[in-house]
Amino acid sequence: MRKRASIKDVAREAGVSVTTTSYVLNRKSNVRISDETARKVREAANKLNYVPRMSARTMINQKSQLIGAIIPQTGSSHRLMFDNPFYGEFLSAVECEVRERGYHLLVSGTGPNQDYSSIAQMRDLDGIIILGTYPCEYLDELKRTGIPVVLVDAYIRDHYFHTVSIDDRHGGYLATNYLIEKGHRKIAFIAEKLRGYGIHEQRFLGYRDALAEAGIDFDERSVYAADVSYYSSFQLAQVFKEKSQGETGVFVAADIMALGFINGLRAQGWSIPEDLSVVGFDDVFLASMCLPEITTVHQDIAEKGRQAADIVISAVENGAKRDIILPLYIVERDSVRDITVREE
Repeated sequence: MRKRASIKDVAREAGVSVTTTSYVLNRKSNVRISDETARKVREAANKLNYVPRMSARTMINQKSQLIGAIIPQTGSSHRLMFDNPFYGEFLSAVECEVRERGYHLLVSGTGPNQDYSSIAQMRDLDGIIILGTYPCEYLDELKRTGIPVVLVDAYIRDHYFHTVSIDDRHGGYLATNYLIEKGHRKIAFIAEKLRGYGIHEQRFLGYRDALAEAGIDFDERSVYAADVSYYSSFQLAQVFKEKSQGETGVFVAADIMALGFINGLRAQGWSIPEDLSVVGFDDVFLASMCLPEITTVHQDIAEKGRQAADIVISAVENGAKRDIILPLYIVERDSVRDITVREE
């Protein structure tokens, strides 16, 4: 096996000191290096196929240049659910921002009893982004490490953590109110099993808010639960068909669930929106690539990822505490029927 080139090998090939070589390869802007010297160093590095050793950089800078993205698995499956395009859009934006800032991204799921701080310390992470967690003792242990942490979509109020979020309760209100404005009075709600401090609980509260504002009685029989997955929601369609209380509309708390639910209903012979109007949440790209295209609550998933990455890297580099709330709005497509309009 060919020996891996070291920074000393590059310095020897370029005919300059190791210190000068390090300045050039690490792009030290506060050190004056002639263009000719920089050129010789880069040419030597290319010739020798030099790749920096991250472990060496960690020892010198006390930084690993590694950011962790942790996704706790809270449903019935402990696998990362990458069939949900929300994760792909979010992580793609995080990775791009992290890479452009000179860092690398480590992605990890966690089971229900896995300590976040152990992942952070074993991998020597500089900063951590956690997507969709709940209050737990592991967050307290993570605080003791001193590692900067950004919580995304987490209803945890603690001055230590930076946050990036949306107003999920308002989003639930927007979705339900949209159906009400289209003439629907019997409206179902579909989400994962509700838990305190969760985004789906907040969207449920927004659903309740809109019903109450319109003078519509809440019926707990119109609330259905499934995992946040296509397959689980597809199966739920059969249960809904059997137990429906005559609803004409439904607010589904995630687009991937809405997509599975709609296709499940179509497999049962239903037509959307003629037999049931559906509003989703997230506006993932698949929402506009299905039949019918799904009316949904739009959140900027990519911007959420970019902001999370920017905040955690800024915190690693001694930036100030930041909390970001991104806007929401309805995107009208084809999955809702306006029943206030009398058909000829």
